Amino acid sequence: MASTTDATPGIGNARFNTDAANWDSNPSIQLATSLAFQSYLSRLPPPSELSSFNVLEIGCGTGLLSLMLAPHVRSLTAVDAAEGMIEVLSSKLAPGGAHEKVKNVRPVAYLLEDPEDPVIKIDPVTGQQWEGKFDLVISHLVLHHVADLPSLFRTIYGTLKPGTGRVITTDFENFGPEARRFHPEAKMEGVERHGIVQKEMEEILRGVGFEDVKVERGFVLQKRVESEPGKGDMESGPVMEFPFLVCEGRRV
Repeated sequence: MASTTDATPGIGNARFNTDAANWDSNPSIQLATSLAFQSYLSRLPPPSELSSFNVLEIGCGTGLLSLMLAPHVRSLTAVDAAEGMIEVLSSKLAPGGAHEKVKNVRPVAYLLEDPEDPVIKIDPVTGQQWEGKFDLVISHLVLHHVADLPSLFRTIYGTLKPGTGRVITTDFENFGPEARRFHPEAKMEGVERHGIVQKEMEEILRGVGFEDVKVERGFVLQKRVESEPGKGDMESGPVMEFPFLVCEGRRV
């Protein structure tokens, strides 16, 4: 069934709404997403099982990861608080769009805080109301923008199937002061932390009830950075390596 957008006025981050139109043209974003996708696939069940999964993505952006994963799963509900990002994803799925043949992705412009929110209770495939829980929740390069991570993971926990539902998230690691260089100084709006920390993430996941918790380095992204803070020369600056942590857990 055709994907739909549930836009709520006043939500989203102004920076991301502004950046949405050019988001996909950033080679670092494309590369990070491809590396994350491979990390997800290597940790997920074989195709025979994965093809039955209903997936929730939090902070989907323009749907780069959503559209990579969509052919492998039954459905994907793609949520982002920035309306501009969802508009780009919706345009990809619309008739004439680059991904118009994809019928199992449902874009939703929303700041999800309640695991029982009706906004995620619509089946992307049938368009009908759905009272089930998700097999998998994913989130890529979102955690460093979230002020209250325990609250986010409590919400994620509540959206998952008891006993089998899993969360897998990816974000760059806070390996020290140099991790700040992941973002140019002009793009610090909405950055709550300069990467995530392994031990802290393990404590957060266990603290909200997840079992089989694993937080480990999944891949390393080579990314250009400013030669000096605030110089704005990201396209010609030096290349740095940023390790990414993969955070996993299973709902009890």
